[in-house]
Amino acid sequence: MVKHEDATLNRTFAALADPTRRALLARLAQHDALSVSALAQPFDMSLPAVMKHLDVLAEAGLVTRAKTGRTVACRLAAGPMEDAMQWLAHYQRFWSDALDRLAAFVEEDACRPNPQPDPDQPTPSLRASPSGAASTPPPRRSTPRGRNRRN
Repeated sequence: MVKHEDATLNRTFAALADPTRRALLARLAQHDALSVSALAQPFDMSLPAVMKHLDVLAEAGLVTRAKTGRTVACRLAAGPMEDAMQWLAHYQRFWSDALDRLAAFVEEDACRPNPQPDPDQPTPSLRASPSGAASTPPPRRSTPRGRNRRN
């Protein structure tokens, strides 16, 4: 069964997945409130299309709307984004720890002295095959080209 918090996170991430909706949120972050028409102005889409994006954002709780007369003003509501950031912070700790371990391993490996090659040993690329036989080239992967047209 899906928990209420999981459903909220799902709606938040689904709303944030679209670049147009993220751009709408960015515009709202720069202003206290914007009318729908002012919010839609820089986008190359119809007003009903912008309204559908705003519906998704409102369902996720990322935008609030207030109607005054014939004007609908939109405001950013950052609460669901804070919940998403807390969820992401858990995984940030995981990746930070993993990357720290990788960096320590690489630094440790870089500090080890490189063994000097033995001049009496042939280099790996010049060694003979274990069987001592010459290699054969691999077989062709396709047959020769046939006719292109039927007569």
